[in-house]
Amino acid sequence: MRARKKIRENLLFYILPIPGIIVLILFSYLPMAGLYIVFEKYTYQGGLFGSEFVGLKNFEFFFRNIDNALRATRNTLVINVFGIALELVANVGLAIAFNEIRNKKFRKATQTVMIFPYFVSWVVVGMVFNVFLNETNGIVNRMLETMGMNPVQWYSNPWIWWPILILSGVWKGMGYGSLVYFCALTGFDQSLYEAADIDGATRRQKISKITLPLLKPTIIIMFLLSVGGVLGGGVDRIMGMTQLNPFLFETTDTIATFVYRTAIVSGSFESGSAITLYQSLFGFFMVMICNGIVKKIDPEYSLF
Repeated sequence: MRARKKIRENLLFYILPIPGIIVLILFSYLPMAGLYIVFEKYTYQGGLFGSEFVGLKNFEFFFRNIDNALRATRNTLVINVFGIALELVANVGLAIAFNEIRNKKFRKATQTVMIFPYFVSWVVVGMVFNVFLNETNGIVNRMLETMGMNPVQWYSNPWIWWPILILSGVWKGMGYGSLVYFCALTGFDQSLYEAADIDGATRRQKISKITLPLLKPTIIIMFLLSVGGVLGGGVDRIMGMTQLNPFLFETTDTIATFVYRTAIVSGSFESGSAITLYQSLFGFFMVMICNGIVKKIDPEYSLF
């Protein structure tokens, strides 16, 4: 009776999450049945559960040439690990900079300008970069020539592209990524800053002694969530920026582009699904490991 009464009193709160739960089941849990395709040679005639079971054979195409597999894994880790680290610093720094702007109209205008690149396609970004980096008549090479320096062969030198891809990703996403931290900043107790002003604290001291410590939980949570995608994504960025230039594969051929070139284009999407599962499992274990480290250092800030 007590349970029924409690349900009756809080009926609205029990109803509110139902649409979200339905969406979660339909688009997150039911599609997990498709993981079975990873272990079979899929045919349209046989369907999901009628095709030939092949076990781990779909993973062979990636690990058959271990040099290419290791190269793709290395490039993915370098681009994503440094990207996550730099994005974290850029997002937090930009959010703090927005918070320090006192003129609301100027702050909104600045935020709009900084968020805009996030909504620009990587294809468009790649075209803009080509205007700057074109080897014959690009803006950068023309500037180098006017200064008496030799032009750089941007699209023939693969080792230039790690920093280009990392920094372009940070530039494109930091405006949008800073919103989470800025929203957290707006919820801080302003009396702490008022007390610091009375004590004569400088702006730098307020940032280091109040803002950053209060942002610490948000920073850790966002970092842990980012770690899960350390082997994922990036095919749109690589294709937009390099057009899958074979001369640059040494540093730009990631797991995503390798799968696209060797599996998706040939129609072997079960092999692509197998590598997607590999990426997801790697990300899962990375989140578990990082969360375990955080839990040992400070259990209060761990995800679970």
